[in-house]
Amino acid sequence: MTSIHPIVSTPDLPRLRAFYETVLGATQSLRVPDDGPEFYVELRIGGSALGLVQEAGTQVGAPVRIILSAEVADVDALLPAVVAAGGGVPGQANDMPGGSGWRMCSTRTATWSI
Repeated sequence: MTSIHPIVSTPDLPRLRAFYETVLGATQSLRVPDDGPEFYVELRIGGSALGLVQEAGTQVGAPVRIILSAEVADVDALLPAVVAAGGGVPGQANDMPGGSGWRMCSTRTATWSI
């Protein structure tokens, strides 16, 4: 089953996570890595998922970079369809850091990750 959720980049992930927890009642459903400084967290807000990723190059008050992440059954099998539909694949699929077991690849048309 394919699903899509937004991922927001931030220079201060703990602060943004705490904001969504306090204001919207978000609950953390995933954290990468399991211990140490957070790189990525997934929050549940009602029936929605929101990802937050630590990105040192962003600044508070600057325009926010948002990625649409599509979860698919087989990243490698889907990439030819991305190209056939006019999208671009600037690199190979690779394993996500943190030992999550996920594979990802950035594609281009509108920027999204699968």
